[in-house]
Amino acid sequence: MKDEHFSIVYDGYKSSEEPLREALCTLGNGYFATRGANETCHAQNNHYPGTYLAGGYNRLKSRVAGELIESEDFVNWPNWLYMSFKIDDQEWFSLDDVDIVSYHQVLDTYRGMLQCTIRFKDHNGKETILVTHRLVHMGSPHLAAIQWTITPTNWSGKITVHSALDGRVKNEGVERYKSLNNNHLETLSYGCTRTGSIYLEVQTCQSRIRMAQAARNRLYHPDGSPIDCKRRVVNENSYIAEELTFDCKQDTPSYAEKVVALYTSRDVGISEPILEATEHLERAGDFRELLSSHQRAWRELWDTFDVEIRDGDESQKVIRLHIFHILQTASPHTYDLDVGIPPRGLHGEAYRGHILWDELFTFPFLNFRNPLLTSEFLLYRHRRLDRARLAAKEAGYRGAMYPWQSGSNGREESQRIHLNPVSGRWIPDETYLQRHVNSAIVYSIWQYFQTTDDKEFLYFFGAEIIFEIALFWSSVAHYNPERQRFEIHGVIGPDEYHTRYPASEKPGINNNAYTNVMAAWVILRAIDILNLLDDARKEELLTRLRIDNSELERWYNISTNMYIPFTNSIIDQFEGYNDLKELDWEQYVNKYGEDIRLDRILEKEGDSVNNYKASKQADVLMLFYLFSGEEIEELFSHLGYSFEHSMIEDNIEYYRHRTSHGSTLSRHVFSWVISRSDRERSWNIFKKALMSDIEDIQGGTTPEGIHLGAMSGTVDMIQRCYTGLEAREDVLHFAPQLPSNLKEIKLKLRYRSHWIYITLNHECMNIAFEKGWGNPIKVKVFDSEYVFSEKESMSFRLEM
Repeated sequence: MKDEHFSIVYDGYKSSEEPLREALCTLGNGYFATRGANETCHAQNNHYPGTYLAGGYNRLKSRVAGELIESEDFVNWPNWLYMSFKIDDQEWFSLDDVDIVSYHQVLDTYRGMLQCTIRFKDHNGKETILVTHRLVHMGSPHLAAIQWTITPTNWSGKITVHSALDGRVKNEGVERYKSLNNNHLETLSYGCTRTGSIYLEVQTCQSRIRMAQAARNRLYHPDGSPIDCKRRVVNENSYIAEELTFDCKQDTPSYAEKVVALYTSRDVGISEPILEATEHLERAGDFRELLSSHQRAWRELWDTFDVEIRDGDESQKVIRLHIFHILQTASPHTYDLDVGIPPRGLHGEAYRGHILWDELFTFPFLNFRNPLLTSEFLLYRHRRLDRARLAAKEAGYRGAMYPWQSGSNGREESQRIHLNPVSGRWIPDETYLQRHVNSAIVYSIWQYFQTTDDKEFLYFFGAEIIFEIALFWSSVAHYNPERQRFEIHGVIGPDEYHTRYPASEKPGINNNAYTNVMAAWVILRAIDILNLLDDARKEELLTRLRIDNSELERWYNISTNMYIPFTNSIIDQFEGYNDLKELDWEQYVNKYGEDIRLDRILEKEGDSVNNYKASKQADVLMLFYLFSGEEIEELFSHLGYSFEHSMIEDNIEYYRHRTSHGSTLSRHVFSWVISRSDRERSWNIFKKALMSDIEDIQGGTTPEGIHLGAMSGTVDMIQRCYTGLEAREDVLHFAPQLPSNLKEIKLKLRYRSHWIYITLNHECMNIAFEKGWGNPIKVKVFDSEYVFSEKESMSFRLEM
């Protein structure tokens, strides 16, 4: 049963399906990852064997549409995968040039292994079975390995195995980026080591990151004894390979093994990349030994991170696929790497590996499993605080203004022009005005603190970031004496479609409700932290950041008098939203389907989505995603607005009919916000969100890299939404609401130094505390509060 619930299986080979499979079958360990391309394929004919390093960026300049622009890209590093073979003196094996009798590929997410069985006939009628196993080691982040089993079924003769390190790669994984300069690597050296392995050293041409790869190739008989073979080294420009020729017999398997070590100049605790790679390779075990330790590391991770559900269909398998890809991007090997969480993981080149607000959707899962990972990713933001301060100063503001897209050093990496693949035109990109990313960073810090009670992190790192972002919002907001309220102008909300008013020459819109509410919320949290810090640290920060009494008074005024646009019970997405035209949704859905990029379609038609009440993704509804109904009512009350709980449903219905779900982040947000009022509809939307990557519902975006925020969001739907799990004000809350099709949930959670086991079905919820290091914990189940200590458990009867 374990194999069934942890395996993604593909039967049959179709070249057109390979881009999607390769993204979904990526193997990684948080340090680096490699797409699931067959080892025998170069980057061509629907194959793209990309390898990506956490934090591996490089900048290049390109002339586009008459402009010289500089882009920082997520570098595609040398292809360590490449292997091929030939029978006697025939052509090298190619999947697309043989008659494939059968093809069976399995991604084993429990063991972290990709395996493929190919039975084929060549042009001479010789039939062969090739079985491949691949891993990127989760126990040792610098190692990867491949094992081939080659079995002739109706012939005997010679086989030559070709095993290479290929530095001739480019960044070509995203079609719309191909017109940009994409040659990021220069080769420094390649050759053979004293022990007979091959190595390749490259360097990025701007960021000067060096990477060394070393490969060891061996041949074995079924009994484990080495196969006698002739070895030949092939040296070409930026490419080195070893060819091993040996005799094989009909129906007798031969084993080819490739073990690779990979180091870079960004690594800590090393001397030099080539030295480390070659020495590590010498002491690395064979494939069988590496597989054993690799599987042990994955078992340990699954013991902590698994989410078990019972719903009678394939959801469990897909949930685990999503967890698998989260852990390949954010693993214990991420510690000390100074990296963030790319929206497409380490799985492709879309968004150029930049760090956006998508981390907001991943951190909750990590907070309740391994919060140290969250703290490491938040330190990525703290290390770039000075750059955010500089950005705010250059824009005429105080405090810190983090970029919408961040890369190596925290400068703004968002494109200023982008290619519309529908029209083929380059158009302005103004999404850098999504200043709400600053509030997302504060929200993530606060949620981490609520879950862990990590006062030391808040004391030394978090408080400073929150104060600086509060200063930023304070300086951005301006007072409107006619309304007697503060306003924020010239921004873009989470929706992303509305970048300016119709016919306006100036980008940005005014008083985006989500942005304004979150700015007020940030300032409230900054005020809270003033009361948490001791006098010495408070005085230190207030003095250093030049926060005086008049600024604190301004914070209070903004937090109680921020303007929020309303039309009756509906929160207007932004000021002037209600004046826009309604879109003929039926026409566009019938023509293009449910998941459409309206901005691209309308631009091609000579129109603009700025003219319509049409959103790419949840915007106003993000407020109901981030905060409980109780918190929302308190927040609006604090701002001086009357907000009743029934207005949540009014807003959900209003925006449900005006959202295209052009982002994979959208559907699970909608599923979340309606979960209390309509569990069955919530579950149906959740199922669509769950399948968005495995079915590539956006028609071609997943091959560019999986959507990690969407994957994390669907896992968190199970972890927090349907359990009603919430960490707030020193209390762990549960308010379970299971849809009828979701029969059972089992979780292991980390909360304030305790391990907690949750078993939940429609009749009962059991909460059990393992031995922990923390103090007694307050737990609230619906409206009743209890205190748990170590090794205590309780069962609660539920009526759902």
